[in-house]
Amino acid sequence: MRRALLPMLLLLTAWSPSKLATGTVKRALIESGLSEANAQCMANRMTDKLSLLQLRKLRALRGEKQSISDYVAAVRKVGDAHVLAVTVTSAALCSTGFAH
Repeated sequence: MRRALLPMLLLLTAWSPSKLATGTVKRALIESGLSEANAQCMANRMTDKLSLLQLRKLRALRGEKQSISDYVAAVRKVGDAHVLAVTVTSAALCSTGFAH
């Protein structure tokens, strides 16, 4: 019985609701002025590390953003330290090529 439970848990983890939001997050990042490559990389990392509630906070961001640093400055206004940390590390790793 326990052996059957492990594959099911792995499958549920791989298809978490926040991971299903990758496309939406990517589109939002592109609309914020980020390149498609950086948006894809950051969306993958952010949906792995943030909850749906935290991703919804990011959806509320409005305004003109033309660079990663502009986007990070906007995220800072969300007021969630974990969201900011994930965004900053994702931006740094993706823009330098250390993450894909």
